[in-house]
Amino acid sequence: MVVNALSVDVEDWFQVGAFENTIARDDWDSLEHRVEANTDKVLALFDAGGVKATFFTLGWVAERYPALIRRIAEAGHEVASHGWDHARVFTLDPEQFRADIGRARKALEDASGQKVTGYRAPSFSIDRRTPWAHEVLAEEGYAYSSSVAPVKHDHYGWHDAPRGAFWPVPGAELIEVPITLAIFFGREVTTGGGFFRLLPGEVTYRAVRAANDAARPAIFYFHPWEIDPGQPRVQDAPFKSKLRHYSRLGAMAGKLETLIAGHEWGRMDAVAAREAEKLKAECAK
Repeated sequence: MVVNALSVDVEDWFQVGAFENTIARDDWDSLEHRVEANTDKVLALFDAGGVKATFFTLGWVAERYPALIRRIAEAGHEVASHGWDHARVFTLDPEQFRADIGRARKALEDASGQKVTGYRAPSFSIDRRTPWAHEVLAEEGYAYSSSVAPVKHDHYGWHDAPRGAFWPVPGAELIEVPITLAIFFGREVTTGGGFFRLLPGEVTYRAVRAANDAARPAIFYFHPWEIDPGQPRVQDAPFKSKLRHYSRLGAMAGKLETLIAGHEWGRMDAVAAREAEKLKAECAK
C-alpha cells in the first residue's frame, strides 16, 4: 500500500491566519495558551492509531514549550519548521524570510535534538508572489518543503502549481510536495484543516484513495486547536472567520480516528524522500 503523509501544523488557537487582523502578536503571551495540551492529545491519538507523523511547528511555540517538542521527537515523530510566528511568506522579503526560518530552526533543533530538514509555510503562503522562497530554503539546506496549495482560495493558493511533487529550484535537491486536493461538487479543496472538518469525511477519503490508486501519496494536514471545542471565542473577528474556525470542532477527533484507521500513514520526510527518488528515476529515463 502507498504510505501517505500525516502532518500537524502546530500553532495555538490565536495564531491562525483567520485572526491575524483581529489579535495582535504583541498580545499573544497574555492570552490563554492551549497548544501544549492540545498537541499532547494529538500525540495520544496517534499513539492509539499506531502512526507516526510530522509536526510542522512554530519556533515561537518551541521556545515556550521545549518539553513538548522533545516529547514529539521522543515519540518517533518528525519535528519540522512552520516558521517563527506564522508570518505569511509573501509578507517578508528574502532576507527577512531567511532570518525567520533560521530563528525557528534553531529553537526547534535545540528543543527536539533532531535536525530540522522540512518546512511548511504558514497558510501555504509560498506562491507566485514568492519565486525566491524555494531558493532560500535550498540554500539553507532543507530537504523538502510542503508549502504549496495548488488551489484557488481567498487566504492562500497557487492554482497553476503542479499537483504532485516537483523540483522548484533547478539543480537543487530541495523537493516541493504540495498538499493533496479533493473535489467537492466540482470545486477543488485541500485535504485537511477546515475543509476536512466541515465537509463529509468521504470527500477526503475519496481523495486519498484516488491518489493511492495513481500510486501517489496523499498529503494531509490539520492543527491541534481543531480538536479543542473548549477554546476561547473571539467575538470581534469577521463572521466568515469565526464560522471557519469554530464549526464542528467537536467532530474532528472522531473523523481523524476514522481517517487514520482507513489508510497507511507516515512521516513527511520519508514520503518526500520516496517522491524525490521517483522524480530522479523519471529524469533518468
